[in-house]
Amino acid sequence: MTVTKKSILLIFIVLLIDQTSKIYIKLNFSLGEHVEVFSWFKIYFIENNGMAFGMEIISKLFLTLFRIVAVGFLAYYIHVLIKKQVRTGYILTISLVLAGAAGNILDSLFYGILFSSSEYQGQLATFLPDSGGYASFFYGKVVDMLYFPIIKNSTGETLFFSPIFNVADSAISIAVGIILLFFRKELNDSLETKNKTNGELSN
Repeated sequence: MTVTKKSILLIFIVLLIDQTSKIYIKLNFSLGEHVEVFSWFKIYFIENNGMAFGMEIISKLFLTLFRIVAVGFLAYYIHVLIKKQVRTGYILTISLVLAGAAGNILDSLFYGILFSSSEYQGQLATFLPDSGGYASFFYGKVVDMLYFPIIKNSTGETLFFSPIFNVADSAISIAVGIILLFFRKELNDSLETKNKTNGELSN
């Protein structure tokens, strides 16, 4: 199997798992509903307008547009890496970042028009409601559900790890960790090439 096919397959698998888990949670859980899998792991449904792990720093529209541009850049970057015959592992790791970014983009673009609003107190969302979705195109909320309250204090408050996230967030975080551990040379080479190119263009 070629590197290109491996990259496409990895992106497809991550997106499939991410979207399947989100759609299931969206249609079967009310907001705030949770299931304890282990004492240190829960399925806990929340939604957010912001970036990974629920952070909200910039406007929703800007964030969605930024993600789309980032995915386009990553796709082009992967194309360049394949042409340069960079190590397969690095290409697949960048593909993992792209898949994670694309997964949350799909929520932002389409969930608002495909689903009714999720509410607390047992009200479930529906798919393609007669009254229309809960938000317009670009303004859908990102579905999160993975919660790891590993360390708690005596009152039950989670000290680590408190953010609730999704498969797409996990893909990005895992990829960044892999790059820092195993592919810093490839990353540095890419940055040096970019700096040289920018320097040549400015001269």
